[in-house]
Amino acid sequence: MIQINDLHKRFGNTEVLSGITMHVRRGEVSVLLGPSGGGKSTLLRAINGLETFDRGQIQVGDVVLGPEPGPARDEALRNIRRRVGMVFQQFNLFPHRTALENVIEAPIHVLGKPRDEAIAQARSLLDRVGLAHKLDAMPGNLSGGQQQRVAIARALAMEPEAILFDEPTASLDPRMMAEVVSVITDLVGSGQTMIVVTHAMGFARRVAHSVHVMHAGRVAESGPPQQIFEDPREEVTRQFLTQAKEN
Repeated sequence: MIQINDLHKRFGNTEVLSGITMHVRRGEVSVLLGPSGGGKSTLLRAINGLETFDRGQIQVGDVVLGPEPGPARDEALRNIRRRVGMVFQQFNLFPHRTALENVIEAPIHVLGKPRDEAIAQARSLLDRVGLAHKLDAMPGNLSGGQQQRVAIARALAMEPEAILFDEPTASLDPRMMAEVVSVITDLVGSGQTMIVVTHAMGFARRVAHSVHVMHAGRVAESGPPQQIFEDPREEVTRQFLTQAKEN
């Protein structure tokens, strides 16, 4: 579904992605772990075209994205953004629009859906994330967990083949985190392809099919969650997991 081949990204003299290669199968939940500054969020942003990259290739389905600017890259980006949704740590909802209006915006203006159809879909999605009673609420009147669930419904409204989650629970208290984890776990059960950046170890163990530990712009270790958490092979992974337990 998603293939990343030898991806490099440099900010000035600092190489933040140093030859990342990673494959995510359709229906797989791939979790990215590792210390801050390891390149996890930059990798997600490169997949969705929010960051350029210097070398390598990203392929989503049959769409190939390279580093060279130009019409071909622009067309590839448009196709990828239709296929791949993204949920951010800070929600990024339109503050002046209701929950329902946030969810219908892209289907109407990007996909060209009739308004009535988009509203029916949005109602169904908000019900799915437990917010059928908050259709007309403004983001400022919603808790952090509720705003994140609206953001997930908004991503789902584009009917993506894959969703990228960048620390979706990082700014939430334990109760709100549980609300969001419940929604994401439901998506796992439905076979949604996902790449999830998180520091929540228990969450990672529950939802992941594969775990990639990133450090200093590289993938230090990859494997199924049981192997990564119970029998890590690399010292970088062992140190990270020890620090995570201490925190």
